Amino acid sequence: MKGTTRGKRKPGAPKPPLQIEKSAGAVVFYRGAEIEYLLIRSTYWEFPKGLIDVEENERDAARREVREETGLDAELYPDFKKTVQYFYRRRENGALVKKYVVYFLGEAKTRDVQISWEHQEAQWLTYERALEFLPYENAREILRAASEWLSHVA
Repeated sequence: MKGTTRGKRKPGAPKPPLQIEKSAGAVVFYRGAEIEYLLIRSTYWEFPKGLIDVEENERDAARREVREETGLDAELYPDFKKTVQYFYRRRENGALVKKYVVYFLGEAKTRDVQISWEHQEAQWLTYERALEFLPYENAREILRAASEWLSHVA
């Protein structure tokens, strides 16, 4: 039985060029008895985000992605914008991708989430619990910045 080489380059094949990807999303929160943050899970817990379409600006893309992935119309705060960057490899061809994600801060007026087909779960969590669920330090840094920003404007 032969093994597969799906997602791997054949020996001697040229490396695919570095690809650049830009996404936008939001740290979505709800103001109840205490502030809660929304996390969604596909393969890991994260904030709603997705690729920016050609005709969109970052803010419009973030608003659309939140709506598509959670069913929520979040009001984005104009003074909060944070960018993270990281690298990953595409499974299909092994290409290296440099990913930029711009995050805004969005307030939801309801906790009624309707997740997209891409996700399995959604949870509203306190700041401390959300920090525990986020697997990557750059996401925890974004949450810390959002919480700090909210503590000065709330």
